[in-house]
Amino acid sequence: MPHPVMSPDHVAVITGGASGIGLAAAQEFASLGMKVCVADLGHERLAAAEAELVSASPGGAANVMTMSVDVSRAEEVLSLEAAVRRRFGGTDLLMNNAGIQPGSSMFGPAENWQRILGVNLWGVIHGSQVFAPRMIERGRAGLIINTGSKQGITTPPGDPAYNVSKAGVKAFTEALQHELRNTKGGLVTAHLLIPGFVFTGLTAKGRTEKPAGAWTAEQTVDFMIERLEAGDFYILCPDNDVPRGLDERRILWAAGDIVENRPPLSRWHPNYAEAFAQFVKET
Repeated sequence: MPHPVMSPDHVAVITGGASGIGLAAAQEFASLGMKVCVADLGHERLAAAEAELVSASPGGAANVMTMSVDVSRAEEVLSLEAAVRRRFGGTDLLMNNAGIQPGSSMFGPAENWQRILGVNLWGVIHGSQVFAPRMIERGRAGLIINTGSKQGITTPPGDPAYNVSKAGVKAFTEALQHELRNTKGGLVTAHLLIPGFVFTGLTAKGRTEKPAGAWTAEQTVDFMIERLEAGDFYILCPDNDVPRGLDERRILWAAGDIVENRPPLSRWHPNYAEAFAQFVKET
């Protein structure tokens, strides 16, 4: 059974909702009878998403809206919240899902870093800060789901700007949930979605067929809904390649770099390759 917030006529807002995990979530919420707003960029993409959602929703077009929004700009997120309130009366479920991964290098252009952090991190901050107070004022249960990444926890080499953005999402969402659970009378909770390898436009990198190791966006959303019902904060998703046990060992090893005073990212350090391999076998 889905979480009680995912009920007919309740309102869901999904940023980055025109494709991938965001669109799969929007389709599921629409099929449950929720009123759905998708925020993204690209008029053609939004129009295509709207058509799919209208087909999925028992209420049809009356229960679906889309809006072009750059989540890195606070004023556009403010306009989004106001538009949803005018159309649907308020928001019960916010999914801060918009994200980009164009690639980055440590000494790459500052503009690339600013754009990645603007969308991936500031988009989550803006969404949460703009929507949460209004959601609390509604006086009923609500959900804020922020899309993080395993790369924000184990921070593998190769894409530092993305890692920094998703590490920030993790820290921010932890602080957000602490704030919400200490808000008197508050019924809104925050959750960190940590996808596994999901085949989407963001990860396809030119491939047209889903790799065997990847999950679909729909599988990821199904898992998310299951774990929200169970009350999980950290929604750590497996995939067809990496089981939860291996994820847990990788996360523990990363934390152990501090505790054991190892070099940073020791998992990729040749001097620690054998030790890490043995550590993983201990699952």
